[in-house]
Amino acid sequence: MNAAYWIVAGLLAAFYLYGGGIKVVRSRDRLRPMMAWVDSVPMPAVRAIGVVEVLGAAGLILPPLTGIAPWLALAAAIGFVLLQIAATRVHLRMGDRRIALNLTLVLTAAATVWPATAWL
Repeated sequence: MNAAYWIVAGLLAAFYLYGGGIKVVRSRDRLRPMMAWVDSVPMPAVRAIGVVEVLGAAGLILPPLTGIAPWLALAAAIGFVLLQIAATRVHLRMGDRRIALNLTLVLTAAATVWPATAWL
């Protein structure tokens, strides 16, 4: 179970580190081709989502790795499940039915919740 957590959490963290990082540093014009929803959200909110994603990625990896506040891995995994549920709702509300990535991320984050309880 430990190896499974590190594989899934590592992939999830890499995805969110990249996705969150570009939300933090790129302009709306550079984000638009990948994320059509940025036009309907204020840019400070887009930046805040990016920061949350980067912090969540760190929360999946650093606490179990260092042994400091390992419960944060569970909080990060649950947070990513909630984040992707909200993201799916935004996509559907905007009429965008391409939610396969969101559903995959919900399932992947959910798959990290149970193994993350090992550090409690």
